Amino acid sequence: MSSPPDEAALMRRVGWRLVPFLLIAYLFAVIDRVNIGFASIQMNHDIGLSRAAFGLAGGVFFVTYFVFEVPSNLVLQKVGASRWLARIMITWGMVAGATAFVTGPNSFLAMRLLLGVAEAGFFPGVILFLTYWFPSHYRARMMGLFVLSVPASGIVGSPLSGLLLGTEGWLGLHGWQWMFIFEALPAFLMGIVALFWLTDGPASAKWLSAEERTWLAAHLEADRARFAATAVPKMPLWQVLTNPRVLMLTLVCSATVTISAVLGIWQPIIIKSFGVTNLGAGLLNAIPYIAAAIAMVLWGRHSDRTRERVWHNAIPMFIATAAMLATFLTNNLTIVMGLLTLVMVGTYACKGPFWALATEALPASIAAAAIAQINALGSLPGFFASYLIGAIKDATGSYPLAITPIAALCATGAIAVLFLRPKATPA
Repeated sequence: MSSPPDEAALMRRVGWRLVPFLLIAYLFAVIDRVNIGFASIQMNHDIGLSRAAFGLAGGVFFVTYFVFEVPSNLVLQKVGASRWLARIMITWGMVAGATAFVTGPNSFLAMRLLLGVAEAGFFPGVILFLTYWFPSHYRARMMGLFVLSVPASGIVGSPLSGLLLGTEGWLGLHGWQWMFIFEALPAFLMGIVALFWLTDGPASAKWLSAEERTWLAAHLEADRARFAATAVPKMPLWQVLTNPRVLMLTLVCSATVTISAVLGIWQPIIIKSFGVTNLGAGLLNAIPYIAAAIAMVLWGRHSDRTRERVWHNAIPMFIATAAMLATFLTNNLTIVMGLLTLVMVGTYACKGPFWALATEALPASIAAAAIAQINALGSLPGFFASYLIGAIKDATGSYPLAITPIAALCATGAIAVLFLRPKATPA
């Protein structure tokens, strides 16, 4: 197959057009999902939340997120990515902002359930959308850059949330209320912009030349055919849920998703327990995310360059497991920050290689449902883990003991990924 005059330049152009916008959008999705960790510093007292009740509300998001994930991705496939992703952004922005007006445990629980409904489908929708644009040998870095939004949310959101908590009393509202309002606005506005900025695929991209559109569409089709021999075979939709390879991918996904989701909520509280100020907790909370962001970019590029996926998942996951278990050995803030940094590096470095591995293993016929299934089931342990951390902390007073269950899940995922080697490497 002949290449366009400059393939690298074309893919850079596509990357710059799509990935930064999606990265920023998901950055605010994550902020709006986990900023309750900072809000809890003030909000729990104001609306009467115990640690266990907060953990339940923090985790219940994943219940409705799980239920609506697959249907959302199937709708996206039918109506087009630009319109459906825009709808998701607009509605989650509205719900996230409305959380500022909860008055007690029940209303807070209800808003977390609604946020799960509103946001469901965005992440797997973007992963599917990126397969419409990027051949396999670009995916680890591009998907890694997109998922860079998660650690970036800690870098941006942590100090921002800490600062917004200082707006206590403005116009009669608490600082945590202003935090919810201000951090929800970008999602709503970007949802409107998405209708005009995103393009559903190369064929409708007027910002590319006719030659570029034709070449990229043909190259993507050839890439799908090349992986067909080692992918999960075409099957009825109902069989996707029980396919062993899809379930194994789900187990691996659940390990890193649970860690990032749960620590996104609980890490600021763990740091605050050492007696630092709200702003200090925000600044310190950003450090692990900065290291994780750097690791994601470098590790994703290395995975694409070597065309290796399995060990690029397993090694970081083993590192994260060891770092979580090592928190039992120290009560020193500096050392704990170092260990939390290793956890975040291990958790996020494998994100790009994992989704590259998953999309290479799935044919286009089931990709929408399978990607959503992997992310939905992979996210569900976040509900149990968030509640469990709160309950264990209330019962024992120990954060290291409280995070032991997610360390065990991470170790299990690291072992599971070793069984996902392809039967043959595509030529």
